[in-house]
Amino acid sequence: MVVDAPSSGQAPPGQRTGPPGVAGSATRAVGLLALVGIALLVLLVSIGIGSRDIGLAQSWSLLWGDPGGMAGDTSGTEAAIVRDLRVPRGLLALAVGAALGVSGAVMQGLSRNPLADPGLLGVNAGASALVVVAIGVFGVGTITGYVWFGLVGAALAMFVVHLLGATGRSSGTPERLVLAGSAVTAVLIALVNAALVLTPSTFDAFRFWNLGSLSGRRLDVLLTVAPFLAVGIVGALAMARALDTLALGDRAGQALGLDVERTRVLAGAVVTVLAGAATAAVGPIAFLGLAVPHVVRGIVGPTHRWLLPYTAVLGAIVLLVADVVGRVVAPPGEIQVGVTTAVLGVPVFVALCRRRRLVGV
Repeated sequence: MVVDAPSSGQAPPGQRTGPPGVAGSATRAVGLLALVGIALLVLLVSIGIGSRDIGLAQSWSLLWGDPGGMAGDTSGTEAAIVRDLRVPRGLLALAVGAALGVSGAVMQGLSRNPLADPGLLGVNAGASALVVVAIGVFGVGTITGYVWFGLVGAALAMFVVHLLGATGRSSGTPERLVLAGSAVTAVLIALVNAALVLTPSTFDAFRFWNLGSLSGRRLDVLLTVAPFLAVGIVGALAMARALDTLALGDRAGQALGLDVERTRVLAGAVVTVLAGAATAAVGPIAFLGLAVPHVVRGIVGPTHRWLLPYTAVLGAIVLLVADVVGRVVAPPGEIQVGVTTAVLGVPVFVALCRRRRLVGV
């Protein structure tokens, strides 16, 4: 018996390869491994690039135990630059970039808005407010000290946002959370600006942190925030299926057995930990949490099982590349990475928006 082909022109169900433009699982896995390799390559290149020309070969020699280096630096200055400054800085860039990318993807899944950003929930403003308090009130002058205040500030801001968003009718909806976050952010920014105007000495110390910079971050900063970043990324990956279900809407999620309120609280906690720790360590970094998940979503699709790891690796690469660019464009000084990400990222994001419609969550 001869069976006619489907009149619609579609392949039989067993022969369908999935949505167009979305690669299969094997291809995605290979692509993710390739991205990880690129991240490691960029890290190695970053060790040899900076305002002081040491070179890749000499940096590698200094990294693995030759304190004098190929050029005979008997003082060990170049070895200290490579081991104590560039290596921790590169590792911190990878960790912070991954955290900001994942926090942006989780925030977009939480709010079902591809243009959402962790800053919408007041995380950045909360961290900034407590850093100002640390400098102006407690006289904290070290980056390691800022980290703890930034973490506490981000957590407090997120708590207030959820408290405000959970009151009244339609409590806990993405729209109410975003509105509450915008209100809290506006109030905190006003308070920060007032404090900086009234205390110029606080402004002098705060402005370097507020620009977003990896300069001067040593291994102790990385070790301080690494546990928070690790817990946040693992928590985000564990929530991948729940975020996919939440994207269907509250009613559909509840019909499928999802505890919507619990998922929102956990997702908010993940965003707070990731964005709060990253912001506390290096200051506010624009673009990454907004644009990188959107770019990745256009490559691998909206499924969080793949979206989150891809976003983590690509976010790490983008931040490290931006840091390297900032080191070499204005020698002997450097441009803060927060400025570089904005300069490099915004035109790319605008081009993506002009080229095609935003990919939905």
